[in-house]
Amino acid sequence: MTELVMVRAPDVPLESDSLTPDIVSSLDRGQLLDLTMYHGHDRCRLGDFFDVIGDGSETLMVRGDLRLVKGIGAGMTRGRIIVHGAAGMHVGARMSGGEIIVDGDAADWVGAEMTGGYVRIRGNAGAQVGAAYRGSETGMRGGVIVVEGDAGIEVGMRMRAGMIAVLGRVGDFAGLQMRGGTLVVVGPAGWRTGAWMRSGTVVAFEPLELLPTFAHDCSYRPVFLRPFLRALAALEVPLPDGASEGVYRHYTGDAAERGKGEILLWQGAPA
Repeated sequence: MTELVMVRAPDVPLESDSLTPDIVSSLDRGQLLDLTMYHGHDRCRLGDFFDVIGDGSETLMVRGDLRLVKGIGAGMTRGRIIVHGAAGMHVGARMSGGEIIVDGDAADWVGAEMTGGYVRIRGNAGAQVGAAYRGSETGMRGGVIVVEGDAGIEVGMRMRAGMIAVLGRVGDFAGLQMRGGTLVVVGPAGWRTGAWMRSGTVVAFEPLELLPTFAHDCSYRPVFLRPFLRALAALEVPLPDGASEGVYRHYTGDAAERGKGEILLWQGAPA
């Protein structure tokens, strides 16, 4: 295991795209200390902000107040990253494999445009979890993101595949312009959930104020949902008792986009 311990907190955002197992696994301690980072516009060394324990490894542990450290695990394809402390923006952005665990909060754009892998935030996350970047047509296309706390606005914006589960509250516009994938919201959701979605599935366990452009089709027990919920259970994601067997109200939309997306509202466990 490679351990990075913050010894100096940055004053402005610290760009850390080099903090991936793909890059650090083949380096010795001296090479790790010399890795290039950017403190704002200034080029610097990793050793200016971190002490390094051990040589390169497929498992990277990072400790400290990392709220201004951006891009941890961005673009990674393999390995494991464990973050002890709050993390900055773009954790796991565009990753295609591997695992990231943040034992704390994370800022905006967690798993943005990721195509594979697993990200778990044990605290709260900011806005645009699994979303597309501004000007991009495609958000998350694979993998799994679990947020144990709350998340901000536009969770899953323009996602096409993969799964996002938020155990706490999500902000407005969750599932905005979804094109596929599954978004599971255990806590309350803000306004305009599923706005302009064309495809994909939103599963909500709390009462939800839907847009008038979603039509109620039926109430039933969706068998197709059970494998998704079992996958979350395998990841030790707590869901309400009876979630797999309960009745869901099924809504289709967004009619404003001639969409065929679906929102499933849980009605409780079977009697």
